[in-house]
Amino acid sequence: MQIGVAYSEPGQQIWLNIEVPDDSTVKEAIERSGILKQFPHIDLGAQKVGVFGRLVKLDAALKAGDRVEIYRGIVADPETVPRHDLEEE
Repeated sequence: MQIGVAYSEPGQQIWLNIEVPDDSTVKEAIERSGILKQFPHIDLGAQKVGVFGRLVKLDAALKAGDRVEIYRGIVADPETVPRHDLEEE
């Protein structure tokens, strides 16, 4: 069956369409995609994954046409985030 694997970071996005066996899991699809070789800093033990924007576990079964997404933490730069003082007026 065909599925997609997507990952994005600042300045770079990748979406791979790959063929996987019918009984594949999210983890197997990610490994088969080769994305872990392209982005060796991806840590599946720490990063969340999903299918079409819904969080799933690595052992979740896939269906034909699914889009597996690897999420990364969003880090906000305190210099650019507006401050909200909690003082009462």
